[in-house]
Amino acid sequence: MRYTEKELIQRWDHAFEADPAEKEKFYLTVAYPYPSGAMHVGHGRTYIVPDVLARFRRMTGKQVLFPMAFHVTGTPVIGISKRIANGDKKTVGLYRDLYRVPQDILDRFVDPMEIVRYFSEEYKRVMQRCGLSIDWRRRFITVDPQYSKFIEWQYKHLHEEEHVVRGAHPVKYCPQCENPVGDHDLLEGDKAEIIKFTLVMFRLGDALIPCATLRPETTYGVTNLWVNPGTTYVRAKVDGQEWIVSPEAAEKLSLQDHEVFVLGTVPGTDLIDKTVSHPLSGEVPILPACFVDPDMGSGIVMSVPAHAPFDYIALRDLQQQGKYTGIRPVSLISVDGYGEFPAQDAVERAGITDQNDPGMEALTQEVYSAEFSRGRLHEKYGGGSVREARDAVAATMLEEHGSVVMYEFDIRQVVCRCGGRVFVRILHDQWFLEYSDPAWKAEIHDQLADMSLVPAEVRAEFDRTVDWLKDWACTRRVGLGTKLPWDPAWIIEPLSDSTIYMAYYTIAHHLREIAPEKLTPEVFDYIFLGEGAPETVDAGTLERLRTEFLYWYPYEYRFSAKDLISNHLTFQLFHHKAIFPEELQPKGMVVFGMGLLNGAKMSSSKGNVFLLEDALEEFGADTVRMFLVGSAEPWQDFDWRNELVSSTRRQIERFWNTVQEARGAEGVSAIDPWLQSRLQQRIAAATTAFESFQTRQALQEAFFGIESDLKWYRRRLPEGTTGGAVLDDLCRVWVRLLAPFIPFTCEALWNDLGESGMISFAAWPEVDEALVNPEIELSEELLARTVEDIESIKKLIPMTPESISLFVAPAWKHDVFRTVAASTDKTQVVKEVMKDEQMRKRGKEATETAKQVTKLVLKFPPKLVEQLLSTTIDERAVLEGARTFLEKEFGVPVQIRSADESDHPKASGALPFKPAIVIE
Repeated sequence: MRYTEKELIQRWDHAFEADPAEKEKFYLTVAYPYPSGAMHVGHGRTYIVPDVLARFRRMTGKQVLFPMAFHVTGTPVIGISKRIANGDKKTVGLYRDLYRVPQDILDRFVDPMEIVRYFSEEYKRVMQRCGLSIDWRRRFITVDPQYSKFIEWQYKHLHEEEHVVRGAHPVKYCPQCENPVGDHDLLEGDKAEIIKFTLVMFRLGDALIPCATLRPETTYGVTNLWVNPGTTYVRAKVDGQEWIVSPEAAEKLSLQDHEVFVLGTVPGTDLIDKTVSHPLSGEVPILPACFVDPDMGSGIVMSVPAHAPFDYIALRDLQQQGKYTGIRPVSLISVDGYGEFPAQDAVERAGITDQNDPGMEALTQEVYSAEFSRGRLHEKYGGGSVREARDAVAATMLEEHGSVVMYEFDIRQVVCRCGGRVFVRILHDQWFLEYSDPAWKAEIHDQLADMSLVPAEVRAEFDRTVDWLKDWACTRRVGLGTKLPWDPAWIIEPLSDSTIYMAYYTIAHHLREIAPEKLTPEVFDYIFLGEGAPETVDAGTLERLRTEFLYWYPYEYRFSAKDLISNHLTFQLFHHKAIFPEELQPKGMVVFGMGLLNGAKMSSSKGNVFLLEDALEEFGADTVRMFLVGSAEPWQDFDWRNELVSSTRRQIERFWNTVQEARGAEGVSAIDPWLQSRLQQRIAAATTAFESFQTRQALQEAFFGIESDLKWYRRRLPEGTTGGAVLDDLCRVWVRLLAPFIPFTCEALWNDLGESGMISFAAWPEVDEALVNPEIELSEELLARTVEDIESIKKLIPMTPESISLFVAPAWKHDVFRTVAASTDKTQVVKEVMKDEQMRKRGKEATETAKQVTKLVLKFPPKLVEQLLSTTIDERAVLEGARTFLEKEFGVPVQIRSADESDHPKASGALPFKPAIVIE
């Protein structure tokens, strides 16, 4: 019978609740979701891949814990509720039309907790529809009072160990929310980095004109400033001194520790042709340029045409109009591969016609990178490398020439979830996690060296993140979350309260039964650290909680997306190291690739998503699971395409039908031992792939590999037979191999096969060494390859064949093969072969054979070469034994002969494992 998905979900309701047991545990966690909208297929993959691995480990006999919770702290749901309350059409449309929230519920979304309640239930329901084997007893949300007590305990320790400090730092800030914001609080620009600019102060009469630069060493080569004639600038008193800047710059500066009072306006046209001065560049004119963005830096740009392609080409455009022809570039930096003026060189080599050319951005980066990495200042400007001069000149500017620092984002648009624009602000009374601490960083580098990271390439990215990580603003004034214990005017922000919750999972279901006020820091000290003797909770309960925590912790693997390496995944290492002893440190992490929809990145805010529930409804849970796991390895990007998903559904139907047809099969066939041996290889390969987190490869072996073997098996059966009892045995193994991927289908088939209990807890198949038969596998491989070669030749010849002759290689060619295959240097293999006296006697025949065999060895899969070295078969006997099969396949007489017994001109082409074929 085929159970409905609903019936199986009910059957699994409490099945995966994991308690400590007398067996080895496996604890895996995945980043908990923020339930502020409907799940799409990208979310599905995030949770289905860990589930497949959890199901595999459970079947191998491990006690598996796979928990789930919901992350709701911070301002995202507050921003959403505000936009809905304000009737924001885009937001209301998103929730009503894409997420299909019923109107009566949508009306309640003016309360952010209503959003949390609704979508956390939706997430759980959809996760259950996906067949996730989660222990739902441990579910919590991050505003639960017990969880808040846990966060307070964590921050008490961090504060006592001086990892949380108060200071002044630039942070992302939303003036509309009057709050610092983190990446999770943003609608746009979640990857924005804060960049430190130096403001170079040019004097115009009694006023200063600041120009923001990342390359202060180029100030020596400034030939002019650029202003946008279409912009109206402002005169502003900044810290008591008059500045001329764009209105946008005045607003930004007011957030960065400056007192700013706007005095009046100045049209950009009034500044053109004025002369300004600076001690490092002398007097230079102000010229017009429409490319100047008033929303970048100060809105006025200094021009270094010798070393900045945009400046060079803008000046050239003006000079080609007969204007400012007296201005000449000033060479400051020499760099290999470029002439006196690198910007001019690069522009003219690239054939750039004007400043609107789309290649200008890449060209600019090329010149800047070359100068920074290998450029040197001319001696008259101090000499030395650009890399060294940059910081030195910036320091001189700040100390001697009135420069100040200004912060900007590296991208233009950074938008809060409330809809307001985000700026860089300097906060003085903010609390920060001191990730800049060199000693703390060193501990994390050591920790990473001992961890299992999948894929291995991400190790370098983690190390880079640890190196550049700066202090992190860990508190906010508004939002949902836990108040800072020693300064309750602040709330701990979302990324900072979600760092060690994996430990909380281990006892979450028990803590729910304890009144929050009893969960003092001393209680958590005892549970997690084994310290103290708290009095608010009885000793028996405390001991049970500590015992369960120690059974599960540390976690084996954490699963999360690669874009979280730069924050959450690295933050949680810092926090674990600060709080837990060495034996409780995380063991491993698996990093996911991103999801695409028809080739484009999925984005809920842009509507480019396919809802997970729609996918489940249209294709079924097992189809969705099999596609999401089988389309790419976990760390690779995957691309959801409906037409490919449909083919996956057909594959599951084929599997279902095959198992149903094989039930109760009886009898034996000569080819049965080959199928039994191949099955052992598939079990071994799938298991190895699973243990390496290669879920796609595991599926290739467990589904497509076995399906391919069955196709050859049926082809090799004697005419009129359909297979024997081996098929029934195979299907009982096959169903278990696929159970982690398609559990709904496999639970139903397990029942149909007459097995008891749930397949979810059945034993994972193990290799039966007694059934492994290398000789028969190699024999069938030879036959299959020979059949394929015959088919290829038949396609090339116009005649209808009357006979086929196969010539197998003589023994001496097998000796050559073994020499070539065992050689470590294939360029010297002919010499190695010719060391043998018998080969020298064969002369040119032996050298030519060695060359042909070398090509063959390089073409064969390495595993096949290993098999040929370790296993010997009689090729002639194998093909003779399959003569009836070959004659049935091709409908003509087939003759098998040894090549050295024939004078046919093509017989000499016979090679080991590749007979010469003559079709006549």
